[in-house]
Amino acid sequence: QVPLVESGGGMVQPGGSLRLSCVASGSTLGRYAIAWFRQAPGKEREGVACISRIDPSTRYADSMKGRFTISRDNAKNTVYLQMDSLKPEDTAVYYCADDPRPPFRAGSSCLQYAYTSWGQGTQVTVSS
Repeated sequence: QVPLVESGGGMVQPGGSLRLSCVASGSTLGRYAIAWFRQAPGKEREGVACISRIDPSTRYADSMKGRFTISRDNAKNTVYLQMDSLKPEDTAVYYCADDPRPPFRAGSSCLQYAYTSWGQGTQVTVSS
């Protein structure tokens, strides 16, 4: 499994922006699919965005669509999550996830894949 390291979290005022990074070293990141998840206090983990080479597709949760953008830089073996127009309800620990376990379903959302490799998470706090 590829070790994943997230960075870029912090505290930002409502309406502000952050860009999160997820870096994998020693192997190829997101060969099949890679995703961002988050978990807020008192809530269960939820999918945020993902890129799949199986469908292929890019998916976003409805509440993040239009505000968040997932992208990747293969040369740097890095995936990014650009977050704009942040809201207090975006406060959570954000994780990147890799290595989905087969079988895969072409046409299904990569937010539903069973990922097996997870980073330690980076805290995002949105408050005034």
